[in-house]
Amino acid sequence: MTNHKSFPVDAEAAARAVLAGEATTPAKTANGTVEMLRVLRVARRSASKARGQAANQLHSLLVTAPDPLRQQLRGLPLARLVQTAAAVRPGPLTDPQAATKFALRELARRYQLLTAELERLDAQLAALAPKAAPGLLTRRGVGAQVASALLVVAGDNPGRLRSEAAFSMLCGSSPLEASSGKTIRHRLNRGGDRDANNALWTIAMTRLSCDERTQRYLARRTAEGKSKREIIRCLKRYIAREVYRDITAAVLS
Repeated sequence: MTNHKSFPVDAEAAARAVLAGEATTPAKTANGTVEMLRVLRVARRSASKARGQAANQLHSLLVTAPDPLRQQLRGLPLARLVQTAAAVRPGPLTDPQAATKFALRELARRYQLLTAELERLDAQLAALAPKAAPGLLTRRGVGAQVASALLVVAGDNPGRLRSEAAFSMLCGSSPLEASSGKTIRHRLNRGGDRDANNALWTIAMTRLSCDERTQRYLARRTAEGKSKREIIRCLKRYIAREVYRDITAAVLS
């Protein structure tokens, strides 16, 4: 999910609050395992984006490739296309076909290198995440990537957060009041950390697919007239409460 927030505006607002003495929440300490997760996620995000670009460029070149080469590689699944293109022998660059083969090979090998980089980063994240909050990883739908995104929002000192409601707000999972007259309703909160919000969405969708209790909740709220989108918002709010308890419990233990 893309973060559409205006960081310069947010930074200015935060600075003004500090200068005015209105900022009461301590800053993240960034001196422990969670900070380690954060910097690894920065590298992972970059590698993932670059690998996606390499894959797109592979397919783009294939569309305009000379017909014999296009016939050879067209329709292959991405993994097979990368493997095949990485083993291509272009020979001397004397015509467009040879140049295209060379370009495809380089892109495929770049994709393979970035895949290996992602695997190394994922291994480190998988090793570190349980150290930060072991209870969090026992929750259904929570893997190392999801846990890391949620831990980064809380920081190494989650005690700085006043309550689970404050954590939910940081994740953008607290529905905002949008009632009018006798109509009581809430709308989507577009603020907060979008990576953490997406992590809550991942947990919710996983549970909807395989958790009996969550499926019963969906059926009950659907019978009450709630849309699936509204139900998922509610689920994310409940999950944020669980996550907050796991994270703070890890600090207190």
